Order: sequence, then C-alpha cells, then structure tokens
Amino acid sequence: MADIFDVIADATRRDILQILLDRYESDSSVSHGGTSVSEIVTALGLSQPTVSKHLKVLREAGLVAVREEGQHRYYRLESSPLETIEDWLIPFLSVDFDVSGAIGLDPALTDQARQMADAIGHAVADTTHRVTSAVQAVSKKLGK
Repeated sequence: MADIFDVIADATRRDILQILLDRYESDSSVSHGGTSVSEIVTALGLSQPTVSKHLKVLREAGLVAVREEGQHRYYRLESSPLETIEDWLIPFLSVDFDVSGAIGLDPALTDQARQMADAIGHAVADTTHRVTSAVQAVSKKLGK
C-alpha cells in the first residue's frame, strides 16, 4: 500500500477527494449512494481512464469506497485514513511561535492567550475526532 502522503501529494487525487466531500456534504439523505465516475470525469474535465487510475490509487489507500451497480461504479469518501495525516500534522499546528515581540504585544497577555487557544484547540480536535469515530462506527453498523 502506498504511503498516505504520497497518495494525497497528487493534485488530481486531492481534487477527486474534494469532489467526493462536496457531493457528500450536499447530499442531505442519510443513505449517500456515492458519486459516479462520470460525474467526477465531468467535474474535472479529465478522461475516464485518467480518473479511474486515480480512483484505484485512492481505493487501495482506503480513502474511497466503491459500490458497483451493474456496469456503474459509485465512489464515496472514507475519511478514517486521513486521521494519520491529522495525527502527524497536529504537533506542527500547536507549536508555540513567539509572535509577541513581532507585533508588540505584552508577553504575559500573549502567553495567557496562547494557553487558552491551545486548550480550546485540543478540546475541539478531541471532540471532532470522537464525533467522527462515532459517526463512522454507527455507519458501519447500519451498513452504510
């Protein structure tokens, strides 16, 4: 299996993931059936073989799931592999950069604000992760 970072390094694959996310978010029904290959081809303006090649890489990385219906294939986003990226990225986002001197803020105020922002950020990230995991668990149980 390809490294998740290699998979999402390709701009076309990121565009496909964005299309699947956009279609998922715009589909208000609980039983999201997925997005057809032809819809992705149309949205990107690429050839069907090119899109299929990228979908195969995304499928092998576990980033998309496919549902076959006759000769048609419908893809949907699988976000759980993206947690690897999130886990890697979070420490970089929580690094304390010294901006107080650069913009003339009182260092004590900056430290207090930084601590509060850090606490809020960690709480939001933890809550987001728990909600995502719970939704995925329920979806799996429901067979979605």
